[in-house]
Amino acid sequence: MIGEVLQILVNGLLAGAQLAVPAIGFTTIYAVLRFPNFALAGHATIGAYAGVLANVAWGWPVGAALLAAFVVAGLVGVASDTLVLKRLRPSGSLTTAIGAAALGIVLENIIRFIFGNDPLGFDVPVLRDWRVSLGTAGGLRIGPQQVQAAAASIIVMAVLFAFLSFTSSGRMMRAVADNPTLAALKGIDADSVARRANFVAMGLAGFGGMLIGLDTSVDPLVGARVVLPVFAAAVLGGLGSIPGAVAGAFLIGIGEEMSTLVLDPSYRTAVGFVAILLVLTLRPRGLLGERAL
Repeated sequence: MIGEVLQILVNGLLAGAQLAVPAIGFTTIYAVLRFPNFALAGHATIGAYAGVLANVAWGWPVGAALLAAFVVAGLVGVASDTLVLKRLRPSGSLTTAIGAAALGIVLENIIRFIFGNDPLGFDVPVLRDWRVSLGTAGGLRIGPQQVQAAAASIIVMAVLFAFLSFTSSGRMMRAVADNPTLAALKGIDADSVARRANFVAMGLAGFGGMLIGLDTSVDPLVGARVVLPVFAAAVLGGLGSIPGAVAGAFLIGIGEEMSTLVLDPSYRTAVGFVAILLVLTLRPRGLLGERAL
């Protein structure tokens, strides 16, 4: 039993590391533009397919394909926000959130129209699981691909924290997130910051979509399947807080895996709904509280 719990805990940590990247993107948009951008699902799918094209059709290594997933999803994010969501933002966050959800469905169906519904895979070697002996408690099985995906997530999170802390663009994003009125008085261009925030956030969504595709497969619903856990992670940690999004992602990842001890695996997605309900009821500002990035 101990070995089984430890195995589920490891699986949850690795899943949480993958979930943290798009969760950071979701909370970044909320912090800067103050609306939940559910179009993240469509951009995660676009990033996953961009990665497949780069890796399979063009023969790029996984690292370069991840970069392609980030850039393509980020550019589509800027374009879709400029053409669609920017026009809705003056009508309020609820209208913009509904428009974002509709945009995500449109993007998903564009992908479906171009690539079809058949799942696609990446051209990567299949590696045997690592086995770690725990003595009388049994052993652990750890997938090398999952470890590599978790390492990629940690690297991109570290780069993001450095970007926000040490670059002028990152500091401007934090200033707008903290106090948009004061930022405007200091001459910071809100439209420019919005474009940068969308590029970073949707790029992270695309990056995360490809990581998830590497672990499973890529189909038009890959983003739709992850948007609820991403939203739950952001709410759990505190909307607008990047450390909160990371903490929430790990808690959701572990929670989904732990739920399989008592529930059929098909019910694991309910963990996200339960987390949202509990947090909104008991601590509406999230575990770490809402804050600007």
